[in-house]
Amino acid sequence: MKLKLHNLIFVGMAGGVGVGLGLWYLGESAQTTQDPQRAATMAAAYEHILWWLNLLGPTIFISALKMIIAPLIFASIVAGVTSLPNMKELGAIGWKTMAYYIITTTIAVTIGLICVLTIQPGKKAAAKSLRADRIAHLDTRRVEFEELTGTVALREDGEPSNEYLVWLAELESAQFATGDEARRFARLATARERTSGDMFKQDIILPLITNPFTSLAASPPNALGLIFFALLLGLACIVVGEPARPLISFFHSLNAVILQVTHWLMSISPFAIACIVAWLVGEKGPAVFGNLGWYCGTVIGGIVIHVIILLAIARIVGGIGPLRLWRGIREAWLIAFSTRSSAATLPVTLACATEKLKVSPKVANFSIPVGATVNMDGTALYEGVAIIFLIQIYGGLDDVSITMTAMATFLIFITAVLASVGAAAVPDAGLVTMVLVASAVHLPIYYIPLIFAVDAFLDMFRTSTNVLGDTVGAIVVNRLERKRLGEPVAS
Repeated sequence: MKLKLHNLIFVGMAGGVGVGLGLWYLGESAQTTQDPQRAATMAAAYEHILWWLNLLGPTIFISALKMIIAPLIFASIVAGVTSLPNMKELGAIGWKTMAYYIITTTIAVTIGLICVLTIQPGKKAAAKSLRADRIAHLDTRRVEFEELTGTVALREDGEPSNEYLVWLAELESAQFATGDEARRFARLATARERTSGDMFKQDIILPLITNPFTSLAASPPNALGLIFFALLLGLACIVVGEPARPLISFFHSLNAVILQVTHWLMSISPFAIACIVAWLVGEKGPAVFGNLGWYCGTVIGGIVIHVIILLAIARIVGGIGPLRLWRGIREAWLIAFSTRSSAATLPVTLACATEKLKVSPKVANFSIPVGATVNMDGTALYEGVAIIFLIQIYGGLDDVSITMTAMATFLIFITAVLASVGAAAVPDAGLVTMVLVASAVHLPIYYIPLIFAVDAFLDMFRTSTNVLGDTVGAIVVNRLERKRLGEPVAS
């Protein structure tokens, strides 16, 4: 009996976990064995296998999916806009899509804040040990500062001096200048230099009016710029009418061809996903969850609650039950879970929505690419939980003056919603936009690397939630517009 694609993906994921655990054990054994020659051989084998898994999974497969993202966004939106009879139809689909995204993102952040404030993962025993270690570390730093400068670190009122805080920030940031996390911390440090106004101008306004060819060629592609220009081009085609018919046909044909390429790529997805999962597990191992178990549980618990709400919206408003929704979206969900990129999953999400869930291409070709760019429910939920978790552990220490108050919670709520809109649809993007949330409550960014160890694991859950949210949005708008579209919508 031939297994269906989603079953093969499940098999690939399970096999990847098994291979990854074996690989992680090999790496651990290389560090503990007493035989130097054997240790060198095992370490070389570990690195060699990791390299091949990374090549076959993240490098080739995810890059192949990303290869078709830019032309797919461009073609699908132009095709979707030109499928509508007039601008009134586009306006109706557009405002409903954006209203849905704003509502669900707000719900996601609210759920995250309720979960982290109720569970309080930063107050658990494991987190308290992290705080105790940090207090001891800061005691040492104060002595170093006073010996080095000849001035006191704490003023008479017990508050740290500005000179000490500046010195401490430079010293703590310097420890991430080299090592495995240097690249990610460098991105955080770069983001720290920008204000929220800078982020709005640089990440939203300027990308909208960028040369479309530059947007196509960028890596990752400038999705906002592509969407904006594609909308303009589609609207112009509608206004011009008959003379634009050849151009409209070209984009409809291009859209169909790219979806066929997507199907080809999906045929190798079980093997590629096995490599991706094996690489992640083999590199991280299970030990990273020791001190962050409650934090991981809080994030995942909040995501589960949000997923239940999305399923309820799909059933009540969209007319599609959980079982049918799962059958229609499972390939896209599994790809998103393993690749951790809603952008890379975009071709698969579009195919699942139009072919299996019977969402009109007129709706899906607009709402899903837009959703993959601005609708980040999982990311928004995660960022609020992460910042409050860090404040619960370190709040009140020398360099973390903030403590949890109603105003701090409100600031985190607002900035988490806004930051999620600016998050790129690629792995680790949530860590960068988290800087905006941390800056709003004056949390030093050198505390964020504490959660680097489990970020890849949690990124799987939040990315798959992002993709689910985009799909449910398309389903909801499709049902609300069924009479205007003149197409039957299955219930």
